[in-house]
Amino acid sequence: MTLKQDAKNGNITDVIRSAAAFEGVEPEMIRRGIADGTIVIPQNRLRSFPHIRAVGNGMRTKINANIGASPGFSDLDQELKKLETAVAHGTDAVMDLSLGPDQMRIRRKILAESPVMVGTVPIYQTGFEMASARRDIAEMRIDDFLKTIEQQAREGVDFMTIHSGITRSTFKTMSRQGRLLDVVSRGGSFMWAWLSENDQESPLFEYFDDILDILAAYDVTLSLGDGMRPGTTADASDRAQISELIVLGELAQQAGEKGVQVIIEGPGHVPLDQVPANMRLEKTLCNGAPFYILGPLVTDIASGYDHIAGAIGGAVAAQNGADFLCVVTPAEHLKLPSIEDVAQGVIAARIAAHAADLANGMAHAREKETAMAMARKQLDWETQTRSSIDPEKAARYRQESMIGDDNVCTMCGDFCAIRRINDLMS
Repeated sequence: MTLKQDAKNGNITDVIRSAAAFEGVEPEMIRRGIADGTIVIPQNRLRSFPHIRAVGNGMRTKINANIGASPGFSDLDQELKKLETAVAHGTDAVMDLSLGPDQMRIRRKILAESPVMVGTVPIYQTGFEMASARRDIAEMRIDDFLKTIEQQAREGVDFMTIHSGITRSTFKTMSRQGRLLDVVSRGGSFMWAWLSENDQESPLFEYFDDILDILAAYDVTLSLGDGMRPGTTADASDRAQISELIVLGELAQQAGEKGVQVIIEGPGHVPLDQVPANMRLEKTLCNGAPFYILGPLVTDIASGYDHIAGAIGGAVAAQNGADFLCVVTPAEHLKLPSIEDVAQGVIAARIAAHAADLANGMAHAREKETAMAMARKQLDWETQTRSSIDPEKAARYRQESMIGDDNVCTMCGDFCAIRRINDLMS
C-alpha cells in the first residue's frame, strides 16, 4: 500500500508523524492533504533518511537543489561535496541530474549519503544509454524507459521527473504557434525529437499506466515534468505551456487514482507581473497539487546573477501558491555549477521561501523575524549571527567589522542609532 492509499484509508503513518513534527502541525492535517492530493511526502519505500519533509498546501515552502555531473565533467567527490554543501545550507531535497558514463555510480552514492529526499530525471539515463549503444532517442520504445525507472526506483529514488505531458497535441500546438526560444527543457527536447521522428503518440503518455504501476510499487512520487516551460520571458504563458499544463492536470488525477503522489513542475522564465496568475492557474487546473517551480526567473539578462532573478520570482510565486522552489545558481545558463554556486543558490532560494512564508503569515517565519529583531535591539551579535540564513557569512562580516567597542560596527560606530535609543530608554 502506498502512502497515499494509507492516507485515503485514514491511516496516520510514522512518515506523516515525522513530517508533522517538523511543520508543527497536527498529523491529521497532513494525512488529509495527502489523501486529497494537495500535499506529498516523497520517500521511496526502500529508502530511509532523517529529514522527512511534506510539500504542499499549508506547509513551509520547501526548496530543492540540483546537483549532478555532465558528460564533459564528471567527478564523484565534487558531486558529494555539492550534496554536503546544499544540505549544510538548508536544502530540503536534491535532484541528481547527472548525465554521462558515471551517472549510475554517482546516483547510487548520493542515495546512500543524502539525509534528504532525492529526485532524478530518468529519461537522461535512457537517452545516454541509447546514445552509447549508437541508437537515437527517436528510436526509444517504452520498454527502454520502463527499464530505467524500475532500476532507479529499486535503487531508492524518492521522486522522478517524467515528461508525460508532451503529447502529439501539445507538440502540434507549439509547432503551429512558434516560439522565440522553442524548447529549453533537456527532457522536453528528447520528447520533442521523438515526436518529430515518429508518427505516433508519445510512449510516456500512451503507456502512462505502466509507468504508474512501477512508481506505485516503490511508492515513488511522480513529478510531472514541464517540458514546454518557457525559456524566455517572451514565451511565458503561451499556448504550448498552458496546453501541457492542462494535460498534466489530467495525468495527476489519473496518478492519484492509482495511489501515486504527484507534484506538478512549473514555468521557468516568467515576467514578474505574470507570476501570480501562473500559480493560480496551476492550482486550478491541477486540483491544488503541489507546484514545483524553477525560479521562476523574472528576467533573461541576469547571467551570473540568475540566483537573484530566481529568488525574486520564487518569493512572489510562493506567496501565491507555489510549494517547492528549485534552486537557481549563479551559473545557470553558463556552466556546470561549482560548490560555491550551489551554496549561493540554496541561500537565495531559502531567502525567497522564508520571505513568502512570512508574507503568508506562517508562525515559524514570524518567530524567526521576532528573534532577529530582539537580538538587534539588544545588540546581541551572537544571536544575530545564529539567526541568519547564512550564519557563516554573517559571522565573518561581523568579525571584519569589529572595532574598539564590541557593541557597535564599522557602519555607525559611536553614532549607532540602536545603542543611542537604548541608552535614552534605560
